[in-house]
Amino acid sequence: MNITVIGTGYVGLVAVTCLADAGNNCIGVDIDEEKIKKLRRGEVPFYEPGLEEIMHANLREERLSFTTDMEKAIKEAGVIFIAVGTPENDDGSADLQHVLAVAETIGRNANGEKVVVLKSTVPVGTNRRVREAISALTPHHISVVNNPEFLKEGSAIDDFQKPDRVVIGCEDEKATKVMLEIYSPFVRTGKPILIMDPASAEMTKYAANTMLATRISLMNELSQLCERVGADIEMVRRGIGTDSRIGSSFLFAGIGFGGSCFPKDISALRKTGEEYGLDLKLTRAVEDVNARQKQMMFEKISAHYNGKLKGLAFAVWGLAFKPRTDDMREAPAIITINQLLGAGAAISAFDPAAMETAHRIFGSKIKLCEKAFDTLAGANALLIMTEWNEFRIPALERVKATLVKPVIFDGRNLYDGQHMAEMGFTYYSIGRKTYRPAQ
Repeated sequence: MNITVIGTGYVGLVAVTCLADAGNNCIGVDIDEEKIKKLRRGEVPFYEPGLEEIMHANLREERLSFTTDMEKAIKEAGVIFIAVGTPENDDGSADLQHVLAVAETIGRNANGEKVVVLKSTVPVGTNRRVREAISALTPHHISVVNNPEFLKEGSAIDDFQKPDRVVIGCEDEKATKVMLEIYSPFVRTGKPILIMDPASAEMTKYAANTMLATRISLMNELSQLCERVGADIEMVRRGIGTDSRIGSSFLFAGIGFGGSCFPKDISALRKTGEEYGLDLKLTRAVEDVNARQKQMMFEKISAHYNGKLKGLAFAVWGLAFKPRTDDMREAPAIITINQLLGAGAAISAFDPAAMETAHRIFGSKIKLCEKAFDTLAGANALLIMTEWNEFRIPALERVKATLVKPVIFDGRNLYDGQHMAEMGFTYYSIGRKTYRPAQ
């Protein structure tokens, strides 16, 4: 099948690569000429495990190519995925200007029947607006399908090639058959392909992300209560996670969620509610809890040092909003680091993947180190902001010996507090009591 994917950001590049890997002839389109040159050389513009290898293989087999010539790519394709960004407007709504601009370009260049697939995250009603924009410019029959993505950064290849489910919003029988053919290689183990109306498909994406974010915010709010009453959020997590009605996913307390999806999708869903006269109060509460949780690390640090942070130095392990990605959008580390800098502290930081991203954000304001242990020299305490696997079992004796004082602020609850105290650390975490060495 000849498939064009317009937009080579995170979603678009993963999609076009995985679709090519299934045997389709695929073209990735972007208006950024420099980016396309790099993609043609096999250079992936962001960190995603496994993506570069699959992209190289399909470039060699000539099933995958990249271009800035959108018009030609539209004409050559039977199926066109729209995977451009839908950033947040100032009022919290999703900005659809790029989606609608692509729709108009498709309408002007369609040379026959096409199936247009909305892969971008879009609010309810976008399918209709895209259909209207295209049909106003072409006499050809164009089917518009909603196919929301459910990719997790750090495991996007597996998520695309082995999905939990595929959601297809379509009311055109012929287009539905095309979509079933495209996704049949990825659901051979029996995972469901869910066919529904476009509005329900559009809503499903926002509902899923809001549900997951709600679980996180609930656990984070409970973690604050646990600290005050002397309970342990990790014990609570196990206690409720073994309930089959609840399950164990997305129940880890921490320092707030970030990334490009949850924050803007919650905001867009709330804005959609407002447009239809409904105040979605829970979405606002989720956002408020998350914003408050991102203040927790700085508050713990400031309290430990009685607000006297000027001249102190801190080591930071982890900068990305989650492990296995270089994405720092809405990352809690940014807030904590900026607060510490504002208080007169110095920062040395390390992240296995996000160093270039961090340099773009902070420049020379912080010291970026090549290795995790390089951050510790001269540091008054260690801050753990992202739960990368390599931080889970470090050489703690070395950490203790290198720090000025053996103090750790763990925003991801990686360690056993009692063990840390026995090793001589003062250990702060989230939703658990503070552990201190025996006097």
